[in-house]
Amino acid sequence: MKLKLLVCILSVVCLQSCRQESEVKTFFISHNAQQSHPVHQGIVKLQEVLEEKSNGKLVVKIFPDAQLGSEREVLELLQIGSVAIAKVSAATLSNFVPEYNVLAIPYVFRDKAHKFSVLEGSVGKEILEKGSDFWLRGLCYYDAGSRSFYTKTKAIRTPEDLKGLKIRVMNDQMSINMVNALGGSATPMAYGELYTAIQQGVVDGAENNAPSFVSSNHYEVSKYYTLDEHSSIPDVLVISTKWWDTLTEEEQQWLQEAADASAEAQKEYWRLSVLESMKIAKESGVEIIVPEKSLFAEKTESVLENFETDYPDLSPLVNRIKAVK
Repeated sequence: MKLKLLVCILSVVCLQSCRQESEVKTFFISHNAQQSHPVHQGIVKLQEVLEEKSNGKLVVKIFPDAQLGSEREVLELLQIGSVAIAKVSAATLSNFVPEYNVLAIPYVFRDKAHKFSVLEGSVGKEILEKGSDFWLRGLCYYDAGSRSFYTKTKAIRTPEDLKGLKIRVMNDQMSINMVNALGGSATPMAYGELYTAIQQGVVDGAENNAPSFVSSNHYEVSKYYTLDEHSSIPDVLVISTKWWDTLTEEEQQWLQEAADASAEAQKEYWRLSVLESMKIAKESGVEIIVPEKSLFAEKTESVLENFETDYPDLSPLVNRIKAVK
């Protein structure tokens, strides 16, 4: 990581000196997805639109596959201005900007339409702007689908089926509380270790969206996928305010318009990716289960209650989300 940081800093210094001569501004954009992923495709769209709108004055250099570090490491690089833009999960961003925590509450969104009404409306934009207080200005949201349970040997049809099962979760208190509230045993674990852990029975299953379930090859060792859709945590495209503040109003407008165009395109890329992933899973013998989601939502109400106790200042934000039509 120290080598990556040094390379980034030296590159930025070089770019700053080059700008004085050429007036071309080059943005480093980092993300942790593969180049075939809808996230990368969305950022390529941003790259194309931005260079066209700016007539080549604003140029994008994309670093996929976590080349510049983990999401948390890259956010720290953004805060000091060594990287310009990054795509990160709202769950990771919540460690820096508390308001993003509300987007991870189980079943905070009624459905996909409600989710995008929130994210693309005044509430979502307000949360994006809150990041500026921490040098992390949000540009737009990317669709990351909904997370659902998948298991190796036992199908999850109701919350009761989770009792006694070890379920891998992100190292995030919200995720841990959710699984425990449903009766499972939340087991934080590095994502890279999960395939072997399921295969060897260290854990009984995990939870994630369909494209991740397939791209990780977890469908090979987990033959039940339950579409309970307990959380719909979006990805966020974030720019360092140290970069944003160097842009003219016109350049800021170009960048925001390019980000908005990329978000719209990425939603379609994501939709197609979900369809393809579900097809692969079914053809590989995975049983797709569509449960009664209200049963799971009822069991996770305590997670919201605990959240409002821990973050009383954010309760009004939760109520505003619920009120969005």
